[in-house]
Amino acid sequence: MRATEPSRTAIGAAAYRAAHQNVDGGAIFRDPYARRILGEEASAEADLKAEVPSTRSFRLFMAARSRYAEDCLALSVAKGVRQAVILGAGLDTFALRNPHAGLKVFEVDHPATQSWKQMRLSEIGLTQNLPTFVPVDFEQEDLGMRLADCGFELETASFFIWLGVVPYLTEPSVFALLRFVAGLPSSSIVFDYSEPLENYPAERRARAEEMGARTAAAGEPWLTHFDPKQLADRLLSLGFRSLEDIGPTEMAKRFGLPADAPDRGAGPHVVFADK
Repeated sequence: MRATEPSRTAIGAAAYRAAHQNVDGGAIFRDPYARRILGEEASAEADLKAEVPSTRSFRLFMAARSRYAEDCLALSVAKGVRQAVILGAGLDTFALRNPHAGLKVFEVDHPATQSWKQMRLSEIGLTQNLPTFVPVDFEQEDLGMRLADCGFELETASFFIWLGVVPYLTEPSVFALLRFVAGLPSSSIVFDYSEPLENYPAERRARAEEMGARTAAAGEPWLTHFDPKQLADRLLSLGFRSLEDIGPTEMAKRFGLPADAPDRGAGPHVVFADK
């Protein structure tokens, strides 16, 4: 991303969530603040884009990955987690909606995006139940030190949500963060990633390549993809004991498609890695 601007992909992800509330009635993921933070003009643009049939699949995936992450967080809170960290938070609204008494929420993001979000929250009067904001450049700064500086307790059970970030980081940066989470006691993480584009079915590969070209033109190129089996092996080697990796087919079946729906092939995945 460009250092003086909010992340365009963060705004794009918020646009999909906002459109889901209106076009799909929030059927998969309810977020009453998405449209307010995005603003009327941007929300209207998101609705207009949602009229294009080819955008529906990805919009629903964006809603489903947020629903899945927060469902996993709820299970972890029931087991004693008292800290949640939203990595690359963008315009995420979980802290505003936090239903878990005693759960402290930290939002980590690039300083430019975070400043823009804080300005928007102030402009629309959303000043209650705010998270602890932790500005971090993932490629340049030590996440553990920045979190600790902001009140994160390294020895307390914690849950990390990391959505929409992995493809834009280098592979060493991705595993540096995963290694950090794995090194914490009683920690777990939900994150998403994409398989290499050559794994995609032909009819969806061109669309994925087009999306990648758009993000690159906006200054945020895709840098990292993973093979699911190889990624699982590496996560286990880091010390995670329990893994759930949900690809496009399973995600679609969990959140709306019939159980006998055809296999959708390669695509974006969401992983829950627990210690």
